[in-house]
Order: sequence, then structure tokens, then C-alpha cells
Amino acid sequence: MMPREKLLKFGAESLSDYELLAIFLRTGTKKLPVLHLSQNLLNEFGSLYNLMNANHNEFCQKLGLGTVKYTQLKAVIELSQRYLKVKMTMENYLNSPNLTYHYLASRLAEQEREIFLVIFLNNQNNVIHTQEMFIGTYNSVEIHPREIVRTALKYNAVALILAHNHPSGTAEPSQADRNVTVQIEQACNLVDIRIIDHVVIGKGQHVSFAERGWL
Repeated sequence: MMPREKLLKFGAESLSDYELLAIFLRTGTKKLPVLHLSQNLLNEFGSLYNLMNANHNEFCQKLGLGTVKYTQLKAVIELSQRYLKVKMTMENYLNSPNLTYHYLASRLAEQEREIFLVIFLNNQNNVIHTQEMFIGTYNSVEIHPREIVRTALKYNAVALILAHNHPSGTAEPSQADRNVTVQIEQACNLVDIRIIDHVVIGKGQHVSFAERGWL
């Protein structure tokens, strides 16, 4: 069964990475059918994740790819991020934490500097605002709890999800990550704002403070 037929019959989640890629590519080359081409590309890049995050030169050097497909792929990624952001605002966080993790990964995983982002929630645990609060260097970011509290009060938020990335790739939180989380939590407690989670995003992985029992 061809990927398009399989998608229509069983849903997109039933497709493998190379089948999804084949639908995106649409056509193969003179020597390679599209399914073989997509499998070869995944083998060369190592994963779908690596392919989607390749830079323009890396992407266009591969057989069957080029600038047109590169721009199409970047547009697909941006559409996905915007869709996840909108969907996240329409659902209760406590009912769909994985959606939030996917959104954070799509937004932070490939950043070259550490970015500290805050998601602001209302009393129904729905997202009311998302903001990149602080931008740092490759391996550190300076965080000011007072600014987080001020912004939370501005949007009448009653709960927060903290998130930042590790450009090095590993998502394991450092002691400094744990210390600053405590500082933010203490500052928020003064105005009755809860910290629901702090999510650290690496490359293809994440760590949740709430899941670790640290919050």
C-alpha cells in the first residue's frame, strides 16, 4: 500500500518516517522511486530529526533535494510550530502535557543559545501567553525571577510553566537549573502563583521537573 493510501485508511500516525518523507518529497529521481529515495535520505542524515534540522547547504547537497524542497520543509516546520501553539492555547495543560513538550521542543531544540521561556496559564490551566523572557549564551542564561513575576501579574496568570534549552544537546538539568527554579518558585509564592513544571529541552529529549518530583 502506498503512503497516501495508507494515510487515508489508517491515519498519519500509522506511517513510518520514510513514508511520511516520501509524501513530502512527492517524486523520486530517474533512478530511485520516491520510497527508496526517502529511505536513503534518512540513512544519510541519520534520522528524520537531523534531516529536518539540516542547514541549507547540507540539505541541498543530497540527491533529490534542493532549495525549493528546503523552503517547503522550513515552511512545514513553522506551520507545525504555529499549529501547536494555537492548539496548546485551546486545551487544558493538565490534560495534554505532551502537547506542551512537543511545542517547546519545536521552538527551542535547535536554538544555538540558551533561551528561557515562560508559558503563562489562567485558573483553568489554559495558556494565555507565551514569552521568551531571557536569552543567553551557548551554555548559560541570566534569569531574573522578579521579571517573571511582573510579567505574570501583567497577564493575570495564576500558574507558570518554565522552560529552557541546552544547546549542547543533553537535557539533564544542572544544579544551577534546580537552584534558579527554587528562586523563581519562592518569588512566585509571594503572589500566589504556582510553578507547574520546568522543562529542559535537549536535542530529541526533554526532562520535566514535575515528572522527576522536583516540583
